[in-house]
Amino acid sequence: MWSRLWLQWPIQRSMFVFLLVGAVMGSTACGIAISPKRTPTEVSIAMVTSLPQPRTEGLFSLEESLLRRRSVREFSSDPLSSSEISQLLWSAQGITDPRGFRTAPSAGALYPLELYVLTQKGVFHYDVQAHALNTLIEGDLRQDLCQAALNQEAILQAPLTIVITAIYARTEVKYGKARSPRYVHMEAGHAAQNILLQAISLNLGAVPIGAFEDNRVQTVLGLPADHEPLYLIPVGYPR
Repeated sequence: MWSRLWLQWPIQRSMFVFLLVGAVMGSTACGIAISPKRTPTEVSIAMVTSLPQPRTEGLFSLEESLLRRRSVREFSSDPLSSSEISQLLWSAQGITDPRGFRTAPSAGALYPLELYVLTQKGVFHYDVQAHALNTLIEGDLRQDLCQAALNQEAILQAPLTIVITAIYARTEVKYGKARSPRYVHMEAGHAAQNILLQAISLNLGAVPIGAFEDNRVQTVLGLPADHEPLYLIPVGYPR
């Protein structure tokens, strides 16, 4: 009986095979060799790590950085220095004016973006005002985030992934629900491009990723419900 049904249902049979293959690949695509994974633990008392002051002169001109920019998806395991992390985060949302203006333009100067950082050591939130990292979760969650991003191995390989999230309500206060998403998405693009060009100027590689399961990313990183992920940007030394 079961053999007859198997032969009579080609569509169902193809779907079964597709799901089976997908399940197998999903279990292995993010399984390349990395350091032993520690059990993630939420930090009850926030640990703050001050970042070095960013530089305002780089190795390459803006024009050369534009010329050299390419998406990089394979990285070495070498960690980034605190100075490199500082520079990358500053390029995306750093304060550049006493009035609070930042490196990326924002509609109405409302700044709806919040940045999170994922490394082998844990999950961190970027405090723009203090130019510091607040530790949220300790432990290596790169494999979990890789799976939430449809098994894109760049996230597993990269020593650092910057997560750009948005709080739409900040922009809606002035521009309403209909128009605000456009402005927020423009701003996310500005910040992402800043990160990509800054990476080049540091002799690093990076790639912007937009394919992921939003809710799963929020769960993995422990994000507040109104912090909606828009971009995952793995950064590291090209392999």
